[in-house]
Amino acid sequence: MQEDAAGAAADAAAVARDAAEAEAAFSHPEVEPDATAAYGDHPDQVVDFYAPRDNAAVAPLVVVLHGGAWRAPYDRRHVTPFADFLARRGFAVANVEYRRGSSLPAQGGTGPVAGRWPETFDDVAAAFDALPALVREFLPAADPRRTVVTGHSAGGQLALWAAARHVLPDDAPAAWRTDRPAPLRGVVALAPIADFGRARELGVCSGAETQLLGGEGKFEERLPYSDPAALLPTGIATTVVQGRTDIVVPQAVAEAYADAAAKAGEVVGLTLLEDVGHFPLIDPAADACAVVAEEIAQLAF
Repeated sequence: MQEDAAGAAADAAAVARDAAEAEAAFSHPEVEPDATAAYGDHPDQVVDFYAPRDNAAVAPLVVVLHGGAWRAPYDRRHVTPFADFLARRGFAVANVEYRRGSSLPAQGGTGPVAGRWPETFDDVAAAFDALPALVREFLPAADPRRTVVTGHSAGGQLALWAAARHVLPDDAPAAWRTDRPAPLRGVVALAPIADFGRARELGVCSGAETQLLGGEGKFEERLPYSDPAALLPTGIATTVVQGRTDIVVPQAVAEAYADAAAKAGEVVGLTLLEDVGHFPLIDPAADACAVVAEEIAQLAF
């Protein structure tokens, strides 16, 4: 009984801590971009651009993919303080929006649906294909030869997927697949949903990865086209930054991805942060966010 009580108390403390970290991360006012450009006709097919705040003539480009379990209520606006933080660190930043799930509850569920198949992936592929031209026009201070992709949570999955388009199965949609690796310096994935099988076992984000793929009936069929743990090796430098006390996307998911990479003959860096949960990684006021910027800088400069 005492052990049960202690466990319940620990769980309650973890939930309270996560809520406090989320509140802190989302307390910052949104930061308007220097420019916004469309890469398609849908309202969500846009990219916000942030010029380096040090007025550098040329700066590395960081492409940001936001999280939010691929669900409609969570758009790119919540990471604009993070984008501005990176711009103040001397990076040129492209904050990508993409189509997400419906705001209506999933069948039999109470929350919004996670992701759209295939539109979520269509958009990420289209955005990356359009970025070189858009950056030349709207973010002239960016050096596309020094591009690092970063993404948080569900956005971390999309960042890893974007870097793996050249290893997609041959029968993947033509618009998704590339014939060579993207010209990236690397990927810094922040608490990513990087192994769908492990995430499903742990019930991450109420089964968001299964919803993203269209439900249980489509999960196994679509896994080879979407799961970062199945799209290895990429040959692109990859680092995962993960809080040890993350209860939203637990450390076990990051470890499963790193293990899958090792089995595929690739080394993935895994930076584990003590006493850090899910949201400090994108909170400009948190020490963890400074660690993220340093990990990006190590690849970019």
